[in-house]
Amino acid sequence: MAVGEGALGELLPVPGVRLATVSAGIKKPGRRDLVLMALAPGSHTVGVFTRNAFCAAPVVVAREYLTATGQCPLYLLVNTGNANAGTGAAGLADARRCAQAVAELAGVAAEAVLPFSTGVIGEPLPVQKIVEALPNALAELRADGWLDAAHGIMTTDTRPKACSLRFTCGGQSYVLTGMAKGAGMLRPNMATMLAYIATDAAVAPELLQTLLSEAAELSFNRITVDGDTSTNDACMLVATGVAGNSMLDSTQAPLYTALRDALQKVCVTLAQGLVRDGEGASKFVTVQVNGGREEQECLDVAFTIAHSPLVKTALFASDPNWGRLLAAIGRAGLESLDVTRVGVYLNEVLIAEQGCRAASYTEAQGAAAMAAEDITIRIELQRGPATATVWTTDFSYDYVRINAEYRT
Repeated sequence: MAVGEGALGELLPVPGVRLATVSAGIKKPGRRDLVLMALAPGSHTVGVFTRNAFCAAPVVVAREYLTATGQCPLYLLVNTGNANAGTGAAGLADARRCAQAVAELAGVAAEAVLPFSTGVIGEPLPVQKIVEALPNALAELRADGWLDAAHGIMTTDTRPKACSLRFTCGGQSYVLTGMAKGAGMLRPNMATMLAYIATDAAVAPELLQTLLSEAAELSFNRITVDGDTSTNDACMLVATGVAGNSMLDSTQAPLYTALRDALQKVCVTLAQGLVRDGEGASKFVTVQVNGGREEQECLDVAFTIAHSPLVKTALFASDPNWGRLLAAIGRAGLESLDVTRVGVYLNEVLIAEQGCRAASYTEAQGAAAMAAEDITIRIELQRGPATATVWTTDFSYDYVRINAEYRT
């Protein structure tokens, strides 16, 4: 089940990036569950990772190698079906062994290979299966492999998430393509479960990190399916430099603005795609909070609503139970909240004001608003200039079933 059409559009190759998607048989025979990405020498790569204290072994190793290689890795290796999380010292050794195996075959340093994993937590990584699939992966590398790779990194996802943009600056054309996976255990606390984005522009590493951190904050850090932050979250941004532009190293350059805008658009598209494919989702819900004293209190209200099981089950039932919204707003922790000034809307229907049901509101209006697949819950706090938007889903029977049966 997923909300909306989910059409990907054309996925543009990024000069300097090649991808391969092959089967290692990690969980299911024949399932293409291993993705290898090769990056042109001189590419700059940055990342943001989970803040979960029980972060997975590949997160530890990828962060370590990213620093050790001066932010110039040459290969990214992604396996699905096994998270290699909660696996202790053995898991760290397994992640390093997989990177080493790629390095030996490709003739590069082990630190030039960043490992990533997603899947079941607490089970040993089947290293031998991965190693045996690597020669095929290296042989299959190609520039137009984005769509296959977007399929290859899926776990409980029902469809791939990927998009491309072509943008111009100073008469020169650039490409930006990205893919992501995630459907549950999804409340990013930096980025998302797994995302890979690349451009052919030449960008200095420090500025590239700034661009990614800002884009993730406005996109992946604004979504939630179930409020759970994964152990394996990683979002990587690669700038190959193959476009041949002078190295972008200033926020004042016109290319900075063009790349920033394109990157934020791609990240928002991918982030919303994750929510639309949330486990068991039947509704795509925008929670928009306006009129806060500062952005953080708007986010506090938005996430309290988005995480509320009572709100999310009402959404699934298409029940305009606005009392649950009032309760969520009231417990969001805002200091000295004047509830008589708060306005609550479902799409454009005013349902509550002055601390109670709006005089103009009818249950039929609320039911009509809740019947749609795309719903906006808008909160007007009327206490300041700040605003924030979060995207989430409902909770359905299928969400419980998918997660109850995840390991069976």
